[in-house]
Order: sequence, then structure tokens, then C-alpha cells
Amino acid sequence: MQIEVLKCHGSGNDFFIIDEMTDKYSFTDEVRAQLAISLCNRNTELGADGILFVLNSESADARMRVFNADGSEASMCGNGLRCVARYVCEKFGKNQAVIETMKVNLSVEKEDDLFPNIPTYKVEISPVSFQLRDLPLQLPQETLINEIIPALSKDLNFTALAVPNPHIVTIVDSKQLDSDIQTSLSEYVNGPNPLFPDGVNVSFVQPLSKGHIFVRTYERGVGFTNACGTAMSASSLVTCLVGLNGKEEFIEVYNPGGKVRCNVHENDGIYKIDLIGNGTYVYKAVVQIEESNLTQFTVDQTHVFTDEAEHYAKLKAHAKDFILQHQ
Repeated sequence: MQIEVLKCHGSGNDFFIIDEMTDKYSFTDEVRAQLAISLCNRNTELGADGILFVLNSESADARMRVFNADGSEASMCGNGLRCVARYVCEKFGKNQAVIETMKVNLSVEKEDDLFPNIPTYKVEISPVSFQLRDLPLQLPQETLINEIIPALSKDLNFTALAVPNPHIVTIVDSKQLDSDIQTSLSEYVNGPNPLFPDGVNVSFVQPLSKGHIFVRTYERGVGFTNACGTAMSASSLVTCLVGLNGKEEFIEVYNPGGKVRCNVHENDGIYKIDLIGNGTYVYKAVVQIEESNLTQFTVDQTHVFTDEAEHYAKLKAHAKDFILQHQ
């Protein structure tokens, strides 16, 4: 079986795009999961955080399905959505599009460059729910906003929300960020535990200055990533809820992979977040894979987007310098 893949990334959160609109692969969900496990394995010559399958949609310009590196399917992926936004907009020669995701159709559009020569797209992150049943989080209350979860920590206040992926977010200082607390806590809530039966994304947020935050995320099904788009969106919203930042104002969100920009909107208690950032292409390749054993493959016909890598390296260096100056 021959598959064309496009390696891309949003804030260093990297994926393969596989176009099922043009190339009629007719994958089953089992095959999609196995492809994700196989092609995303970083011990091979490929490797990524997940695969973005782009399909035809009856209600939007395209449909996005996200499979994590462990084969699980995510309901949404903000960084991946920006990459799909670019791919679909360029494919159809449009500046705006609507992408169908698991829970909702979302608007995407091309934006002015976030940084010189960086293809930039704005994507809508919604719906937002604070109901614990939507994560789910098994506690005897309906919501959890800036509160302690005794089973996790006596020192950290968490906010739980689904965007629609499940997240818990806590505001930390540099000492807490540099400790091993996030690792042990994240591994606990993503293993067998009485609180989160389906696991949860865990973000530690460090305020840098007004309108600027640093976010590090342990992503469910992946582990620590360079960035998680829904986590950065959720974290931006949480900083507004606790009074660190304001709604309807740009929030510069720095991460291990670079930076994005968020804007939190509220209308009668209903929230949505604009996530603005890069959709960068890394390379195109053709993968020859054994249908009887999807772990066996070879890669050829690779085309590398060298200029895009050079431009993004400058953005990443700029973000790193800002973090070092303000932490």
C-alpha cells in the first residue's frame, strides 16, 4: 500500500496529514489507529505526535479526524486544526473555511503572519464546558474552578474544563514548573485512577507578564509535547477567569515549541477562544507500507520545506529569548 503523507507542525506539535478526500484510501478505524501507532513511532525514520486524516464532509469544507501516537482518537486538536486549515484553504484556494470535527464544525481562516514569513491561521476552539461530567472528572460537585483536588495536590489549584478535549489547568511559579510535580501528577491521572476514567490533559501555566503566559502540557495519549493547541486555549481562558488576563484581549502564549496568540470571547456565559498560530510544513513523502503488517514500511520521494524550517527557527528563538527574560 502506498500512502502520501505531509509532515507539518503547529508550535512544534507535529503531525502527518493524510488526504482521504483526493486519495481514496478507504481506511477502517482500526487501520487508522494502527497507522498512527506505526508511522508516529519516533524510533522509526518518521515519527510524530499524531495523524490528521482529512476527509470529505457533508456539512463543511472538509472533515478532520485526529489519531494520537498511541492509536487513540482525539475529539479535537487545536494545533492540528491550524495545519488542516492551511491545507484545506490552499487546496481550495480560499482564505476561510469550515472544518468538521468530532463534536462541532469550526471556522478557520488565514491571518496576518504571527512572525515574519510564518503561515498563520486562526481557528475557533469551542464548545467550552465546565461541567465535570463532560471531561469526565468524578468528584461530588458539578464544576471545579481554581480549586484544590486533595487527591492530586494540597498546594495547586486546578480548573477543569472541556474544549471539547478534557483539561485540568493550574497556575504555577517557576519553582513548581521546574519540579517533577507535573510528571508524576500527569502520569497518575492518565493511568488507572478513580478521578479521570478516560485520562486528561494537564497544563502548568506560568504568568510571564501582563498578556504573556508560558504553558507546558502533558497531553493525554501522547505525553509531554512541544505544545497542545486546546491546552493553550484552555489555559488562556483560565487566566482570564482568575483575573490575570482580560477577555477580548490578545494573550501571547509561549510554549516549548514556540508561541501562539489567543483571544477569549464570552457571550452570555458561553465561551469560545481564537487560537492563532503557525501551520508549518516540514516535508512530503511517499510511504510504502505492508498491508499485512502495518509496522513494516519504507519512505521515499521526500521533499523537504527547508525555507519554512528556517523561518520557524527564528520564531522559536524569539520565543525562547522572551521566556528567558521573563521567567
